[in-house]
Amino acid sequence: MQTEKNPMRGIRGAITVERDHPREIAAASLLLFETIMEKNELQPDDITALFITVTPDLCSAFPAQAIRQIEEYRYLPIMCALEVPVQDAIDNCIRFMVIAYCPMRDQKSIHHVYLGRAQQLRADLEVD
Repeated sequence: MQTEKNPMRGIRGAITVERDHPREIAAASLLLFETIMEKNELQPDDITALFITVTPDLCSAFPAQAIRQIEEYRYLPIMCALEVPVQDAIDNCIRFMVIAYCPMRDQKSIHHVYLGRAQQLRADLEVD
């Protein structure tokens, strides 16, 4: 069980889109964020920060923009960055690192979420 000594956890997730389009990036970002929140039973105040990366082929919109449209996350610190362009890596991919307060969860009980073609990224984990 998680102790009060370290109640913060990083929760990973990724999702792919079919093409570089602002609406697709926004919809995928919201779906991934909402799924991470639901699977880990998180409330808005549990989230400390969100770090987002995108593959170099996604340049039409900031994924953070869609999340900031939700009033509860308007002031959430969110940073977007470009994913390292590794040869033969998955394309059209959005990755999240959610930093959250999870006092009752140990690292193994965190639900990392990989959707679409991004499911292949962490075949070594039992992910939702």
